[in-house]
Amino acid sequence: MSEQPLIGKIAVVAGATRGAGRGTALALAAAGANVYCTGRSSKHQSGGMDRPETIEDTTDLIAANGGSATAVQVDHTDEAQVLALAEQIKAESGHLDILVNSVWGADPMVQWGKTFWQIDLADLQPYIDQTLLSHITTNRHLAPLMLESQHGLLVEMIDGHLPGYRGNLLYDLVKAALGRMSYGMAMELVETNVTALALSPGFLRSEAVLEHFGVTEENWQEAIDKDPYFAESESPTLTGRAVVALASDPDIKQKAALMLFASDLAREYGFTDYDGRVPDFHSFFDQQVTQMLATDNLDPEQQYYAWARYCQIHQDPSRQDLANKLADKLDLRHLGPGLGAQSRSIP
Repeated sequence: MSEQPLIGKIAVVAGATRGAGRGTALALAAAGANVYCTGRSSKHQSGGMDRPETIEDTTDLIAANGGSATAVQVDHTDEAQVLALAEQIKAESGHLDILVNSVWGADPMVQWGKTFWQIDLADLQPYIDQTLLSHITTNRHLAPLMLESQHGLLVEMIDGHLPGYRGNLLYDLVKAALGRMSYGMAMELVETNVTALALSPGFLRSEAVLEHFGVTEENWQEAIDKDPYFAESESPTLTGRAVVALASDPDIKQKAALMLFASDLAREYGFTDYDGRVPDFHSFFDQQVTQMLATDNLDPEQQYYAWARYCQIHQDPSRQDLANKLADKLDLRHLGPGLGAQSRSIP
């Protein structure tokens, strides 16, 4: 593959302020694309997150590396602002080749540790607007720019490509909905040359995650002592390079409607994270819980991880053997096939 396979391509990364969005914007620009970096957090006006990163920070990083990018402050829940973005792109560039929808910015509204009958509904509408309506609105008004030229790639950034539960009802609901939306869009795009799919990072070393662990990207491995699963984490670069690989694939239509995992694509296409690593988070997680199965009595932390893994994999046919063993270990024999394994009811 050419070092810059996307020269001349026009891309939008919605939610390019930080995390996977920033990593994707940087990777697309490094591959030669002209990138519109959008989001709420600007040096001119603060967004909804209590974070220092801005879209201008992203475009400054791109410029420092010789790339081409434009920062456009957009609240993607506001249809008028999204329409204005579409008009700007059409006027300046004439078309759109790549849309990566990575809008999130809802961390303060996720009530981890609360069940659906305990959650405070005061933030429900803002949460849905920010995490789901923003994606619908953005796809609605930017996809026509790709359809006009009968060419394009639309990537929905999700969290978790497995069919199981993500640990919080509203978080799970939205992330599953985004994956389902990419599937529905792909079905409606089937007779066009525009491809829609979903992409999930793994254990992502976003700015917020690094801050949580008290490390930087330069010394991130020091946090492995705090969380052994961090050993198989990845930088946002890996997700960005996954998008570049997808956008450069002449047979990308073969992946329409799929929910893909960044490190799986690294192994398929032959790219790595910036440090030469290809993390394998899911194999590592499976190995850890498999070792737990040999423990007579799981401590509370082991029970947490065993249950978390069970929630993720119990609907995945390829992992039914491990799911069944975890169900037995966690004494879930009373569960029927809906919550239990798909290949058999737990007796």
